[in-house]
Amino acid sequence: MAAAGSGFEDPSADVLAQAAAAFGLLASPARLHIVWALAQGESDVTGLAERVGGALPAVSQHLTKLKLAGLVRSRREGRRQVYYVDDPDIVDVVRLLVGRLTDRAAPAPRRLHGL
Repeated sequence: MAAAGSGFEDPSADVLAQAAAAFGLLASPARLHIVWALAQGESDVTGLAERVGGALPAVSQHLTKLKLAGLVRSRREGRRQVYYVDDPDIVDVVRLLVGRLTDRAAPAPRRLHGL
C-alpha cells in the first residue's frame, strides 16, 4: 500500500507493530540508558548497574526484556554474561536521538550586542 503522492510504500502492520514494541521498550529511561551504555561498548550486568545507577536486579530485568525483544544480545565469558547491542541501526537511532536532544538542551551561545 503506497502513501498518496509520497513515492514511499507504507510498512506492513506487522513491521509497524514491531517498531512500536521496540520504541515502547526504549521509552523507559532506565532501558534507554542501558542501550546507550551498551552502544558505547559491551558490559556485564554489574558494570551496567554501576554505570546507570540502578540496582543489580532491576538492571538484570531490563536486560532480559531488551534481550527478548532482540535489542540486546549476550554471550558467556567464563562466569560472566556480557551484553552488547548487535544491531548498528538501533545504535544509530539511539545515538541520533540522544545527541539531538543533548544539543537542544545545551545553552545557546551568548550574542554580543551590536553585532
